[in-house]
Amino acid sequence: MSPPTGGSKESNLARVLGSGSAGIAELAVFHPVDTIAKRLMSNESKISNSEQLNQVIFKGKATAPAGAKFVSLFPGLGYAAGYKVLQRVYKYGGQPVVRDYLTVHYGKGFENVFGAKTGKAVLHSTAGSLVGIGEIVLLPLDVLKIKRQTNPEAFRGRGVVRIVRDEGFGLYRGWGWTAARNAPGSFALFGGSAFAKEFLFKLEDYNKASWFQNFVASVAGASASLVVSAPLDVIKTRIQNKNFDNPEGGFRILSNMARNEGLSSFFKGLVPKLLMTGPKLVFSFWLAQTLIPAFDTALKR
Repeated sequence: MSPPTGGSKESNLARVLGSGSAGIAELAVFHPVDTIAKRLMSNESKISNSEQLNQVIFKGKATAPAGAKFVSLFPGLGYAAGYKVLQRVYKYGGQPVVRDYLTVHYGKGFENVFGAKTGKAVLHSTAGSLVGIGEIVLLPLDVLKIKRQTNPEAFRGRGVVRIVRDEGFGLYRGWGWTAARNAPGSFALFGGSAFAKEFLFKLEDYNKASWFQNFVASVAGASASLVVSAPLDVIKTRIQNKNFDNPEGGFRILSNMARNEGLSSFFKGLVPKLLMTGPKLVFSFWLAQTLIPAFDTALKR
């Protein structure tokens, strides 16, 4: 008999519907917030007054009316829609699949090494980390989204088909840094949630968590994920926002940041991310954890 997974096994259809719905809802509510965070992370100069902050956040619309400023926070929405929904389906729907595989083949090993309760939570974390690494498959959509948000000049009138044809595998630039950022970030996301459900709420079946328990677990996982992945996320964002014809490697960016901006630069945008991106991640993760079991119950009726 295999060790418990921390949740009854949901259908794959329920996982797709729940995670996809979470991705769509997240996009509708938080795309402007994501644009602000990406622009702050991409900024390499010191911000000393509100005028400079406006220039960084709103770019060419810094002095425009409020309505135009708000609309300027929606660049790359098409890329964002494709990326965000696919990412959430892959990540939130894929982690349970990997978790089930690990449970069947390596569950006893996790239990023997870490103990029954901790082993179950670490297994969830490991499944999340493996899914996070595989997320680099979707990297081109993320690259196009970030360039639209932070460096629209990089497109120079080219459409997406032309860019894909011209750049090819160049759209995977920074994949190593992305994987390095996703592995601990996803480990912390799913691990923080699992540990909260296991040790704070003492749940044997994680799918039986109430909406409040899912919310608290999501806050724990999202906060841990953002802090752990912050330095690599800054490097990843700066790799991806460069012009197509003037790329810059991660180690060079790392060196320049340490020399010119100091070690604190590796945590640029962390406070806005915790205040703005944090709720976005909490919202989608909480919604996915709540909707997947709900869809599964509805489909079984």
